[in-house]
Parts: sequence; C-alpha cells; structure tokens
Amino acid sequence: MDNMFRLMAGEEYLSDRRCIWVNGPVIVGAGPSGLATAACLRDQGVPFVVVERSDCIASLWQKRTYDRLKLHLPKKFCQLPKMPFPDHYPEYPTKRQFIDYLESYANKFEIKPEFNKSVASARFDETSGLWRVKTTTTVGEEMEYICRWLVVATGENAEPVVPDINGLKTEFNGEVVHACEYKSGEKYRGKRVLVVGCGNSGMEVSLDLANHSAIASMVVRSSVHVLPREIMGKSTFGISVMLMKWLPLWLVDKLLLILSWLVLGSLSSKTGKTPVLDIGALEKIKSGEVEIVPAIKRFSRCHVELVDGHKLDIDALVLATGYRSNVPSWLQESEFFSKNGFPKSPFPNAWEGKSGLYAAGFTRKGLAGASADAVNIAQDIGNVWREETKRQKMRRNAGHRRCISVA
Repeated sequence: MDNMFRLMAGEEYLSDRRCIWVNGPVIVGAGPSGLATAACLRDQGVPFVVVERSDCIASLWQKRTYDRLKLHLPKKFCQLPKMPFPDHYPEYPTKRQFIDYLESYANKFEIKPEFNKSVASARFDETSGLWRVKTTTTVGEEMEYICRWLVVATGENAEPVVPDINGLKTEFNGEVVHACEYKSGEKYRGKRVLVVGCGNSGMEVSLDLANHSAIASMVVRSSVHVLPREIMGKSTFGISVMLMKWLPLWLVDKLLLILSWLVLGSLSSKTGKTPVLDIGALEKIKSGEVEIVPAIKRFSRCHVELVDGHKLDIDALVLATGYRSNVPSWLQESEFFSKNGFPKSPFPNAWEGKSGLYAAGFTRKGLAGASADAVNIAQDIGNVWREETKRQKMRRNAGHRRCISVA
C-alpha cells in the first residue's frame, strides 16, 4: 500500500501527464465480460477504469456479427449479473435486442469506458507491486495507467482466424470474407458460395445463404456433434444443465445424442466435441440446398479443388474458421496465461491469477461463464478493498486522536 499512497500523493509516475493512477482495477475490454465485471465492482463500491480499443461497447456484437444472429441459448442463461433481460424479450433475443440490453446495462451501472484506446502492453512492476498498462489511440496518443489490479476481459474471440490454404492468397480471384465481415446473404443471391467451417457460425451462414437463394456449399472435414436447439419445446442446453445435476457428463452426452437422433434423424456425430446447435441448417442440407463437401486441397483462379479430387466453381468464400485470443500480443506475463491466450488453469479456477491479475470470459462457457467470472473477481477485489479502506479509516482516526491529545 505504501507505493499506492506515494502514487496518490503525486510522486514518481504521476510526474508525466500521460500517466494516470487508477484507484481500483483497470478492465481491458468493454464486451459483455468487461461490462459484467464493472457492474459487479460498482455493486461492491470499488472504482475502476474500462479501456476499449473500439468506439463502442460490445464491438464484436455491434460490428462483427451477421444480421440474422440471435442468442443460441435461452435468455435466462445469457443475462449478466444483477440485471435480467426485459420480460417482453423473446426466449432467444435478437442481435439488436442484445445490444440494447448491454447499452442499458452500461447505463444502469454507470459504466463509461474510455474508447479508442488499444492496449499496447501490460506488465507487472515488481519494484512497486503495481501494474503498468500502456495504451495507444489511432492518432498515436499514448497513455499509461498505473493500477493494483488488472482484469483481462478481451474475450475468446478478439481476432479472426484466417487459415493458410494453398492458393487462397496468391491465386483465387473471387471474394473472400471472414464470418466477422459477413452481414447477409442478400448480396450473394444466385452466386456460388463456399463456407469453410461447420461450427455454429458456419451452419448459420450456410442457412442464411440458402434462404437468400445462393448456391451454398459447406466444408465439413470430420464428424460434427449436432444437437437441436430445442427438444420437445425445451431448450437442449437447459435439459443438459438439469440432467448434470444428477448424472455424470458422459452419460448426459450420450442421452442428448439419443434425443438428437430422435429429433433430427441419423447423423454422423461424436461425443466429447463442442456441440453445434441446429436452427434450420440441417433441413437445408438434407434437401440439397446446402451441399456438404470434404476438406480443401488448393484454390485456383475461380475454383477450389477438394481432397477427394473434385473441383467446385465458386464466386465467393466465407471463412467461418473461428477466432482467437489476442492476449499474448500485449500481456507481458506467462505464468497465468498460456501461449494460446487462455488461462492455464481449467474452469472453475480460470479467473484468478497472481499479483492482482484476473481473467473474465475465458471459460469457453459463454455468457454464463463470463458472468460467474465477473462475480468472483468483484468479490475478491471487493474484500481486499473494504479491508484496506477500513484500515485507512482506522489510521486517520488514530492520527486525529493523537492531534487532539497533543492539543
């Protein structure tokens, strides 16, 4: 705490106007994880600063998602701490509704991120026992935040993954977009479009293309764990959560596959994989409106050669190849985070590191996991904050009594 008091008094770091002492944690990222953490800290009475590289909250949702997107899980599993979704929202809120919810959430808890500030580096200063977080803006302005706690909330999907496929960059002359740039199938009406990737995004983009009369194909390299979004009118996810209260995970997985077979018919599926929730793409596949093709061997000017020797003429390519964490590019730490940008400790212990370092939203358990992280982080910091605030008051009171005694 002595270092903290020196900083607050204006010594050393604050001599440079570009340095700011943060009397609480710095939260990197203003997506759902960062907002949830900030709201929980606000509830604990702990001040904070949120820095965000974009010009808005939830930039992934606002700028890098397709128009037809809805939450894949029921809203009760996706709400952030301390504020449920409005009652009039449907069971699966739309993209616009979710963004409106997040904006209302930020307003309710008075969360005002510092936008257009990209973190260039963050490191723990062993000498002072504090974190030093350097940011830059698009116009080159630099700032350094000094804080005791650092919350990494940049998420699992910070950067798109673009695979290196033979001929893609050097020969193919058709349109190439990542799923984060795809908005609607309207512009592809009547065009031959190949979707690479068969996760939730790949399936939904393929469905959207088929609905807009595009000639869609989807690359599926191996078996896929496909589940219906609902079984007999009930959320598949909700059913799995209920079953896991009494049954082991492997048995729940088997039961869900059986129920999936009853609802969707015979599919090539395997347990142990992250499930893809079907919202209509399988019907398009079965009807032939979406063609399934094997892995890609190489691209040429206007077609793609597959590993089975077949060639497809295509006009455009949509890469639904996922995202990655960008934490290794700026966080100078290797004990808590691994090289892939995720905490080394598995869930439920992936939220707390050492020296005041925390991670929110890296559990691979969606919004529910991010909310759980936020609650844990805020409680942990809040406990320390209240204890130290109590000690400070006791010191001030003791000093006041000494003054009275001397007088």
